[in-house]
Amino acid sequence: MNDLTPATGKAQPFLSDVKTLREQARKHLERGAVTGSYGGDVKKTIEILQAVLATELVCVLRYTQHAIVATGIASEGVRAEFAEHAREEQGHAMEVAERINQLGGVPDFDPKTLTARSASEYQTGDDLVELIRENLVAERIAVEHYRELVRYFADNDPATRTMMEGILAKEEEHASDMLDLLSRHGGLAKK
Repeated sequence: MNDLTPATGKAQPFLSDVKTLREQARKHLERGAVTGSYGGDVKKTIEILQAVLATELVCVLRYTQHAIVATGIASEGVRAEFAEHAREEQGHAMEVAERINQLGGVPDFDPKTLTARSASEYQTGDDLVELIRENLVAERIAVEHYRELVRYFADNDPATRTMMEGILAKEEEHASDMLDLLSRHGGLAKK
């Protein structure tokens, strides 16, 4: 299947002219992975990813704290789930930080501004069901936010979109895990 050039109706070649591609690759080396075909706004992408990084770091902190403070007769499994999610959120944060770096930005890990930049909140408590509920709320926020970002990046930045799709899939899994825990611990009746 060939794509037709609208003006001429002739088929466009699928592959780039290798000589031109090589010449272009030698220009603007300081831009690293950001080449002339990058369709997004690098500055805006970095700004968005800084907020995603903050969201993931807040989630790491919340899950870690919840894994430590969760108590009660049925808390062992919940604590283990919280700790696993904290590790996975840390992995997301590292992925996002690496992408910011690839795009020429400096990942912002400043703890003073994390909660202000984060889509999710840092909530805690001392009731096991409330801890689960707060994590489910945070995951639902992340799912909605990341779906929006997948649509935003679309074909303009396929690498960032693909990264966000992977993180989104894991956040959906986390939300499902929290819903299961909430159900098992009788937390669905409360609104």
